[in-house]
Amino acid sequence: MDYETVSAEDFGRALHGLGLNLLVRDVRRQVAFLSGAFAMTAHRVSPDFAILRYGTALLQLHADATYHAHPLPSLLPEAGARGAGIELRLFETDPDIAAERAEALGGTLLQPPTNKPHGLRECVILCENGYAWVPSRPIPAG
Repeated sequence: MDYETVSAEDFGRALHGLGLNLLVRDVRRQVAFLSGAFAMTAHRVSPDFAILRYGTALLQLHADATYHAHPLPSLLPEAGARGAGIELRLFETDPDIAAERAEALGGTLLQPPTNKPHGLRECVILCENGYAWVPSRPIPAG
């Protein structure tokens, strides 16, 4: 599918599995952060909307104003974190590289890259919209 030219209707019909839509204050700034920190590929970037690809997974960003007829924006804070309690895990991203890139792009490192007992090296990065991104890689056995 060509994400740059597909119609909204055809794109919507082609979605399957689990979908992630994030409401953000500034779509272009969030795209720059996710592309720069985690090497996501961005498509259809506009002030209102973007499609991001991470491996085979798709993520959609929507500006707050695009949800004007939806009940969710009434629950969002005017400022501060939006995604409290959710982690967006990126299992194919080096946490050491991502942490360095994210901090350079204005992200907040909540937890530095750390080897965890569940077999992953990971870190926790908060973006300016308050979503917790967790890049991780398996720790080699032995």
